[in-house]
Amino acid sequence: DKIISDEDVFETLLKVFKALFINDFSRHAHILALLPEIKCKYMELLTVEQKRSKVNSCNQQSQHVFSPEEVLLNTLGFAISRDRSSLVSAGTGVFVTKGFVPKGTVVSMYPGTVYRKHEPIFFQSLGNPFIFRCIDGVLIDGNDKGLSRSVYRSCSRRDQLGPFQMSDESWLTAALQNPLAVGQYVNNCSHEKAANVCYQEFDVPGYFPVELKQYLPNIVYSHDIESHPRCVVLVALRDIKQGEELFSNYYTVVG
Repeated sequence: DKIISDEDVFETLLKVFKALFINDFSRHAHILALLPEIKCKYMELLTVEQKRSKVNSCNQQSQHVFSPEEVLLNTLGFAISRDRSSLVSAGTGVFVTKGFVPKGTVVSMYPGTVYRKHEPIFFQSLGNPFIFRCIDGVLIDGNDKGLSRSVYRSCSRRDQLGPFQMSDESWLTAALQNPLAVGQYVNNCSHEKAANVCYQEFDVPGYFPVELKQYLPNIVYSHDIESHPRCVVLVALRDIKQGEELFSNYYTVVG
């Protein structure tokens, strides 16, 4: 069974993505010009936000822009980042750098290109430790280098609808727009380090707001499939404190 409901996952992603969107509001003028109703909605949210942060100015240029990590901290109460793993041979790991993660919270996302069972992933998979297998045989390639990187970029640009990006490419760089998109660097648990997160699959519903899809770090390999994009989120199995590294159990993928 899933640790948390799809509705909880949806609400968390919506909350974080809306906060990221509002934080970077001035950059989205070209999108909002095409969506007057949505613009009104965000203007209201922005006004509330400015009152809350005591910025009594109508000038958006003076709006304080937080880093994505700060937005995550302000929204969910924690921040995460990549750093050298506490496991000797593991290389990079993911740590809670600020705040506190309550049990049952979405703490990270697994980025990458989503492949259905029959789709060609052979060359991308050679020597690639970042391929994640879902219960139904769907694969997610979370490698941010080489051929995997090129495939993700081309699929992402193919799916762009005018100014609307359907996915986030920034996880391929050091400057993440979505600070949750580091799940491919979470290490497997060991005898010394018990798992504190588990993977949970989430199919993005058709009604997901179009202006927020730019923060989804997944894209489908085949454009012709009319199905919802697959995401994999990492959910806290227990309360996780500041300074702790995240450890998963690759064998507890929850469908």
